[in-house]
Amino acid sequence: MSNFNNFEDVEMKVKAAQKLVGYATMSMDEQQLTDATTAVNQAREQLEKMKGLATDLDDEFLQKQEEDLMQIEQQIREAQI
Repeated sequence: MSNFNNFEDVEMKVKAAQKLVGYATMSMDEQQLTDATTAVNQAREQLEKMKGLATDLDDEFLQKQEEDLMQIEQQIREAQI
């Protein structure tokens, strides 16, 4: 898989996690919260992997994904309290 596809995968995983967290926090369904947490963890894993392969040209993209993911992680943590 090319790095381009891996970078697309980061963005898709972050967006999917964002949607799942949104649904889970609205419903507060335990299974949806668990699934959303899994999606967030997978997005974080992919983001960290791509940080290791990034060039200077990728920094802005990765920073945006990092900011979005941090916001999502905070949202899911608050829902689980």
